[in-house]
Amino acid sequence: MTGRIWTVPNLLSFARLLGVPVFLWLVLAGHDWWALGVLVFAGLSDWLDGKLARALNQTSRLGTVLDPAADRLYIFATLVGLTAREVIPLWLVLVLVGREAAITPIVPIMRRLGYAGTLPVHFIGKAGTMCLLYAFPLLLVGDHHGWWATAARVGGWAFAIWGVGLYWWAAVLYWAQTVQLARAARAETGANPDGPAPDGPAPDGPARNGSVPDGSARNGSVQGGPGRGDPPAAAPLPAPERGAAGDQKGAETPR
Repeated sequence: MTGRIWTVPNLLSFARLLGVPVFLWLVLAGHDWWALGVLVFAGLSDWLDGKLARALNQTSRLGTVLDPAADRLYIFATLVGLTAREVIPLWLVLVLVGREAAITPIVPIMRRLGYAGTLPVHFIGKAGTMCLLYAFPLLLVGDHHGWWATAARVGGWAFAIWGVGLYWWAAVLYWAQTVQLARAARAETGANPDGPAPDGPAPDGPARNGSVPDGSARNGSVQGGPGRGDPPAAAPLPAPERGAAGDQKGAETPR
């Protein structure tokens, strides 16, 4: 992983970020098909930047930030646009925002325990994000008339319900892993839980005092938002690597 900024994958990520305000304006203005075109571009570039990062050996630290940021911003923009047009109810927005608020304390807790990064990504978090990214375009199409719009609306709500469930399940798994790491830290520091955490990796957790590889859409983002993962509850994850899908992602906030 390098510190380079101007790489081909990063340029694609910058293009995705620039598309967020354009997408929101198109949704609010009722140009739904153009808005869907922007989403298609965002999805393709999200897949392509990870492929190029591997093929060109251009995995970068900046890419680990841009990719989940773009995921969350697209979800946030979609929530704003669809709520303003009354395509989705306010309770769905509150449930998703509440999930983000629920995992926000994990980052400072990890830092207090002596970890510089965040938790390793898990496919459940990524699956929840992908369900939501499928749900919102379908719900947008479902706001029209015709049998195809009805079918899109039904499919969109199916993806939305699964996405919300997986999103919250991911949050529970993140907290379970955080509790495991906190207990391991207490065991290492003795009776004083506030004592300084020793250097070195904790068992099956992110490395301490170092950069922690993580992942989201390019890993295999939110952290989330609403990008581009979480550890299983039954057994702790091994130290994180580049994601299962081979994206260029590294550290990020929990998803």
